[in-house]
Amino acid sequence: MDLYEVQEATSDYSGVVRTDRDRPVPADDEALVRIRACSLNYRDLAIASSALFYPQTDLPVVPLSDGAGEVVAVGDGVHRLSEGDRVATPFAPDWIEGEATPAKVGRSTGGNVDGALAEYATFPAESLAVLPEYLSFEQGATLSCAGLTAWRALVEDGDLGAGESVLALGTGGVSTFALQFAELHGASTVVTSSSDAKLERARDLGADETINYEATPEWGQAVQERVGGVDHVVEVGGVGTLDQSLDAAAFGGHVHLIGVLAGPGGQVDPSPALGKALTIEGVMGVGSRAMFDRMLRAMAASEVEPVVDRTFGFDEVQEAYRYVEGGEHQGKVVVTVDP
Repeated sequence: MDLYEVQEATSDYSGVVRTDRDRPVPADDEALVRIRACSLNYRDLAIASSALFYPQTDLPVVPLSDGAGEVVAVGDGVHRLSEGDRVATPFAPDWIEGEATPAKVGRSTGGNVDGALAEYATFPAESLAVLPEYLSFEQGATLSCAGLTAWRALVEDGDLGAGESVLALGTGGVSTFALQFAELHGASTVVTSSSDAKLERARDLGADETINYEATPEWGQAVQERVGGVDHVVEVGGVGTLDQSLDAAAFGGHVHLIGVLAGPGGQVDPSPALGKALTIEGVMGVGSRAMFDRMLRAMAASEVEPVVDRTFGFDEVQEAYRYVEGGEHQGKVVVTVDP
C-alpha cells in the first residue's frame, strides 16, 4: 500500500515523503480501514516543520490524525463494527469514554503512533466513530481534531446553551466549527480575522458580529463595546492573543485555551480573569469517542456540513502542507487518498 511518512522535520515539508509498506492486518481488537480522505491541522505542520515546536517522538511517523474511510476487515474479537461501515479515525485512540487521564491521552494518532495519511490503517475498533450517511468522506475527514476540539470546549466543557455568546478567533478549522456549533445551539457569535473577505464568509455562515483585528488591535474592548462581552472565547492564538481574549470575556465567562497560532507574546495581565471571575480551561487530548458520537448525533439532527476550503490529491501532500501554512484557508484543507 502507499502512504506518507514524516521522515525528517524540514522548513519546506520536503521531509513528508511518499513511500510504501505491506498492508496491515488487524489484531483481534482492531479494524482495518480503507482511508478515503484526510485533513490537516496546525499540529501536523508542527510535527513536520523544523521551524515549529512539537513534543514529537521519534520519526518516521505516518502523519495526520483526521481521516475517514470504510472498514474492510475486523479482528476476531470485534463485534461493534463490520465490513462496509463508514468511520472517522481517532485522535486519542485509547480514550473511549469518561474523563481524560494520562493513560487515555498518552497516544495520539499521527503524533507518537502512525496516523491516517495512508491507503489503509488499523485502529482499535472501539476508537472509531461511525459517520452519518449525509457526510461525505471529505467532510468526515475534518472532524477528529478540529471538530471534536470545538465541540468539547463549547458543549462538553462549556455547557453551551441558547442565548449565550461565543467569540471565535480567526476562521481556521476549530474556529469555523465553533461558529457552526454556536449556531446549532442558538448562541450568538463574534468572529475575528485580518481578512475582510473571510469575515464576509463568516457572516454568510451565520456570524452575528465580525471584527478585523488588524484594523482594530484592541478587539477585546471592541467586543465589550458591541455585545457587552462574550460567555465563551475559543482561544486558538495563545499568549499572543490571550490578553485580548480576557478583555473580551463577560463576567463569569469561559476562556477555552486550545492553540498557539499567534506564537509567543509578552506577559499576560491576569487582572481581567480575577475581576470577572473567569474560568480558563485548557483543552487537551481533544475528546473521547463517546464525545465524538454525541457530536455526530447533534450534527446529523440538523445536517451540519463541515466547511472544506480546498481539496488536494494524494500526490499533492507537500503542497497541502504549504497551503495550510500560508493561512489563506477558511475551514479545513483535505487530502483525498486515491493513489
